[in-house]
Amino acid sequence: MDHFTLLLAILYVYTAPCEEIFWDTTVKLAKNMTLECVYPLADTVTQMEWFKIKMERESMAIFNPAFHGIIREAYTDRVYFSNHTMASNDMTLSFHNASEADLGFYSCLLHTFPHGTWEKVIQVVPPDNFEDAGPPNSQMVSEPGKNITLTCEPRENHLLEEVSWEKIQPQQIDLLISCNLSQGRNYTSKYPRQILSNCNKGMKKAFVTMPNVIGSDSGLYRCGFKASTGEKETFVMRLTVTNGETKNSYIPFVAGGAVLLFLLVILITTITVITYKRKKRQQKRGLFKDVWITQNRATNNYRNPFPPNPPAGGAGEDIYVNHPVFCLGPRARV
Repeated sequence: MDHFTLLLAILYVYTAPCEEIFWDTTVKLAKNMTLECVYPLADTVTQMEWFKIKMERESMAIFNPAFHGIIREAYTDRVYFSNHTMASNDMTLSFHNASEADLGFYSCLLHTFPHGTWEKVIQVVPPDNFEDAGPPNSQMVSEPGKNITLTCEPRENHLLEEVSWEKIQPQQIDLLISCNLSQGRNYTSKYPRQILSNCNKGMKKAFVTMPNVIGSDSGLYRCGFKASTGEKETFVMRLTVTNGETKNSYIPFVAGGAVLLFLLVILITTITVITYKRKKRQQKRGLFKDVWITQNRATNNYRNPFPPNPPAGGAGEDIYVNHPVFCLGPRARV
């Protein structure tokens, strides 16, 4: 082998692993995990195939509408098609007993008519590398069927280089759109619903519009900026699609709250009145008691100072008592 051929071989070995890969979805590694692949258009799918992306692509499973699906031997006991009806637009692949050996990139490649090939790339990462969204910065509530626009704007007025939108779920993160403004490149992911966005050089804020939202559109959405200075910012928004239940549930809630408030006012008023009456009764009882004690003391001042039944035979000691002398009027003779 000549030196030039050897050099090309070395360059290939070292550059192939460093080839930039754009992925549409990030999935957290789990023992039972699912790689979602749903073709969003109404084209005819003639064939699809799942690959694991290594130095070379390794075929895992293949599906043909006429011959159905086949799982390759190396994955026979580990993966299966989740869609039991085998609808040609849903080629979701599920794992059981997945391990660290299943980390990496996967490709869902479809051949369609008349649009040709369509590919979705999924990255499986360790749980520690899976980014949680964190608490939302804002919230939005909508009824189904509405056109919803999510907007975010960086705090600092810097020139933007990159903008991205993602939908955050507990087990996966779906890239909605990625804009490289400095190079004028846009990347629209394979998210299975229509997403409208702006990617214009010199833009000051970013938005995504989802027409005719449905319940499955509810969730967390993250907007990311990268400025020309290298600074990065992220904003998280929560969208809730009510399925038409908000108004119906809100009216009984308000009515119930009003009834509870009314009952509470009546209860407090009743307790206050009863407490007031008890205090008045206690005050009257206290007044009567004081009068009775005063009268009783006055009566006791006139009591006989000698015991009613003195000891027989004059037994006992003499008792001397100082008592007031009262002037009694003459008694009428009988």
